[in-house]
Amino acid sequence: MKAVILNDVTNSDDIVLEEIERPKARKGWVLVKILAFGMNHSELVLRVNEIRGDYIHKPIVPGIECVGIVEHSLDNGFEKGDLVCSLMGGLGRNFNGSYEEYAILPVQNLFHISSTLDPQYLAAIPETFFTAWGSLFECLNLQPSDTLLVRGATSALGYAAMQIAAALGCKVYGTTHKKEKLHRITDLGCEAVFDPANHLPDGFYANKILELIGPKTLRDSLRHLYHGGIVCNTGILGGEYYLNGFDPIKEIPNGCYLTGFFSNYPTQETMDKIFAFITERGITPLIGASFSFSNIKQAIKAQEKGVDGKIVVVMD
Repeated sequence: MKAVILNDVTNSDDIVLEEIERPKARKGWVLVKILAFGMNHSELVLRVNEIRGDYIHKPIVPGIECVGIVEHSLDNGFEKGDLVCSLMGGLGRNFNGSYEEYAILPVQNLFHISSTLDPQYLAAIPETFFTAWGSLFECLNLQPSDTLLVRGATSALGYAAMQIAAALGCKVYGTTHKKEKLHRITDLGCEAVFDPANHLPDGFYANKILELIGPKTLRDSLRHLYHGGIVCNTGILGGEYYLNGFDPIKEIPNGCYLTGFFSNYPTQETMDKIFAFITERGITPLIGASFSFSNIKQAIKAQEKGVDGKIVVVMD
């Protein structure tokens, strides 16, 4: 079968599809024929830097999520032909990920899917919508009566969060520092906030804020909470990973809350809720670009340049 193999830091120009042996199912591990997969920033980080880490099992096939069809299983609960998805849990770092035609995946990180969406749209859901869902409901306790602000809204995760919140009936605002992207927010039925200097307008407040830019704008987000409001820090799009000198006593307003979401623990119950919500509310994931697996190099180059929405790769 064909796969992308990483042994060390690899430039996009050097990406090739290699021929490797197709894996076999074993107890606790299911052989899945990949239909499509979404691309994520963490895979770019792996390729250009993190691959050096001792904890990465090299050589490694990257890719932290996929949708596919069960090819062979020795475990109860999965049968040949089942539509499934997988995400996180070491995928693409501790064991081979989704940039391959067939993957051997652990049963604890393999989930049944009930959906009639095409594979390219299914591929845009697992990691992105799971992260949005957990941030909104587990961390922000989002309710239809809430006013939600999504900072870093014109990212794949931001779009997904706004789609979910708008479908729930919330009043939704999204920020972007690019004027040409303002319409993408309003197209989703949300209010756009132009944020060129990473400072929210004076007088603007929300009771729930999903912070995707991260430590770079977190202090500013906390200053724009209504009393009783919550900020959930889920992303690091601003390129700053830590909040140096942060004083929680002084910088978290009285009666307000700060939390964060770590997307490493999906469950079948949560995935069922996500796919049911998407079906019931008629949500179509936003795809920024779609590539065939044979054009994986072009997909990776597009990821480096930046695409407005989720990049998905569909098997030839």
